Amino acid sequence: MSILLSPLQLRSIRLRNRIVVSPMCQYSSVDGFADDWHLVHLGSRAVGGAGLIITEAAAISPEGRISPDDLGIWSDDHIPALQRITRFISQQGAVAGIQLAHAGRKASHRRPWDGGTAIAPTEPRGWQTVAPSALPFNNGEPEPTALDAAGIETVLADFQAATERALRAGFQVVEVHAAHGYLLHQFLSPLSNQRTDHYGGSFENRIRLLVEVIGRVGAVWPAELPLLVRISATDWTEGGWTPDDSVALAAVLKQLDVDLIDCSTGGNVPRASIPTGPGYQVSFADRVRNESGIPTGAVGLITSPEQAEAILASEQADLILLAREFLRDPYFPLHAAHALGDDMPWPVQYERAKPRQ
Repeated sequence: MSILLSPLQLRSIRLRNRIVVSPMCQYSSVDGFADDWHLVHLGSRAVGGAGLIITEAAAISPEGRISPDDLGIWSDDHIPALQRITRFISQQGAVAGIQLAHAGRKASHRRPWDGGTAIAPTEPRGWQTVAPSALPFNNGEPEPTALDAAGIETVLADFQAATERALRAGFQVVEVHAAHGYLLHQFLSPLSNQRTDHYGGSFENRIRLLVEVIGRVGAVWPAELPLLVRISATDWTEGGWTPDDSVALAAVLKQLDVDLIDCSTGGNVPRASIPTGPGYQVSFADRVRNESGIPTGAVGLITSPEQAEAILASEQADLILLAREFLRDPYFPLHAAHALGDDMPWPVQYERAKPRQ
């Protein structure tokens, strides 16, 4: 069997293969509720054979949404609709994961197909954003409020409460979102964090909020279930967060019993120069994995079974996360098994379409 299609054990959870549906914002919720779109979007990838399916960024609070149309988990009322999704995913043999997120200064924006521009607090559907420092993401956008001690405590409490709801909703994996220029990444990066208290300045201070979030999540998340963290391994900008920082952070997170680092990049600088290309972020997963000793997931323009298999075979990562490729092909794992010569079971309803070796 190929490595890509082989199982992976994370604590008590056995993934049937190393293929993960990466979180992909759908901007299709009303008041944070999952609906039929989310069931079909996530459920079809479970039918397609993915090992782990992670929801889009689920906001831990209303003000933590990227847009007014984001998925949410700030209310107990959100749980039943999410249970419907986790139940279906489990019935297909996949594992359901949820990404817990707070957008910080990148909150209160319109959906991409509505322009993606900031919505001012005075506009309908807009609200006051928060951040480590009162620095807007883009010039001309409304200024965020710098979080004070009470605001930071609210964020910590919201992450903990969201984790409890995730467990009640049937999720078996939690991923804390500390990437792509959202709140926790904003605290990590010197470009967005200009605080002078114990949450700013030194590396140890800038990672403090993430470390405290992991502590709050771990206090209510069962020890037998996996905990992941997504990071942006570099800001791609001078003076920002660096790959060396990511390796150092990964070592800290390993000591906090985080099971895997999901290695993405960028998102904290509006016009950073990012050299995109096939597998352009894999080297960061490689560095973090092999210098810190913690398992990693690789993501970013990974589009073929052969490419994914080569990443795993060269021990650059332990999981492969796919986003746009899963939008193109919800059944990527089934097709990958055929391409790599593996015999992966197809849903009995689809058996008649299974390619013959």
